[in-house]
Amino acid sequence: MTYVELKPNESQEALLKRFRKQVAKDGVLSTVRRKRWYVSKSELRRIQKKKAIRRSRRKQRKQAQYD
Repeated sequence: MTYVELKPNESQEALLKRFRKQVAKDGVLSTVRRKRWYVSKSELRRIQKKKAIRRSRRKQRKQAQYD
Protein backbone atom coordinates (compact mmCIF):
# COMPACT_ATOMS: atom_id res chain seq x y z
CA MET A 1 0.00 0.00 0.00
CA THR A 2 1.34 3.40 -0.97
CA TYR A 3 1.45 5.88 1.85
CA VAL A 4 2.64 9.50 2.00
CA GLU A 5 2.51 11.90 4.92
CA LEU A 6 1.83 15.60 4.71
CA LYS A 7 5.07 17.48 5.34
CA PRO A 8 5.03 20.78 7.26
CA ASN A 9 4.06 23.72 5.02
CA GLU A 10 3.29 21.38 2.08
CA SER A 11 0.30 22.16 -0.11
CA GLN A 12 -2.34 19.61 -1.02
CA GLU A 13 -1.28 19.82 -4.68
CA ALA A 14 2.33 18.97 -3.79
CA LEU A 15 1.17 16.09 -1.62
CA LEU A 16 -1.01 14.74 -4.42
CA LYS A 17 1.86 15.07 -6.90
CA ARG A 18 4.18 13.15 -4.55
CA PHE A 19 1.52 10.48 -4.05
CA ARG A 20 1.05 10.01 -7.80
CA LYS A 21 4.81 9.68 -8.30
CA GLN A 22 4.99 7.07 -5.54
CA VAL A 23 2.07 5.10 -7.03
CA ALA A 24 3.76 5.12 -10.45
CA LYS A 25 7.09 4.07 -8.91
CA ASP A 26 5.49 1.21 -6.98
CA GLY A 27 3.72 -0.03 -10.11
CA VAL A 28 0.31 -0.17 -8.44
CA LEU A 29 -1.68 0.88 -11.51
CA SER A 30 0.11 -1.47 -13.88
CA THR A 31 -0.52 -4.36 -11.47
CA VAL A 32 -4.20 -3.49 -11.21
CA ARG A 33 -4.55 -3.25 -14.99
CA ARG A 34 -2.76 -6.58 -15.46
CA LYS A 35 -4.90 -8.35 -12.87
CA ARG A 36 -8.16 -6.84 -14.07
CA TRP A 37 -9.04 -10.03 -15.95
CA TYR A 38 -7.90 -13.58 -15.37
CA VAL A 39 -5.37 -14.82 -17.92
CA SER A 40 -4.55 -18.51 -17.99
CA LYS A 41 -0.92 -19.63 -17.95
CA SER A 42 -1.09 -20.89 -21.52
CA GLU A 43 -2.52 -17.58 -22.68
CA LEU A 44 0.17 -15.71 -20.76
CA ARG A 45 2.90 -17.80 -22.41
CA ARG A 46 1.38 -17.15 -25.83
CA ILE A 47 1.30 -13.39 -25.20
CA GLN A 48 4.90 -13.40 -23.94
CA LYS A 49 6.04 -15.36 -26.98
CA LYS A 50 4.29 -12.90 -29.28
CA LYS A 51 5.98 -9.96 -27.51
CA ALA A 52 9.39 -11.65 -27.76
CA ILE A 53 8.95 -12.18 -31.50
CA ARG A 54 7.94 -8.55 -31.92
CA ARG A 55 10.99 -7.37 -29.92
CA SER A 56 13.37 -9.52 -31.95
CA ARG A 57 11.92 -8.22 -35.24
CA ARG A 58 12.33 -4.63 -34.07
CA LYS A 59 15.91 -5.36 -33.03
CA GLN A 60 16.67 -6.91 -36.42
CA ARG A 61 15.23 -3.88 -38.22
CA LYS A 62 17.37 -1.53 -36.13
CA GLN A 63 20.49 -3.57 -36.81
CA ALA A 64 19.73 -3.63 -40.54
CA GLN A 65 19.33 0.13 -40.43
CA TYR A 66 22.81 0.61 -38.97
CA ASP A 67 24.51 -1.82 -41.39
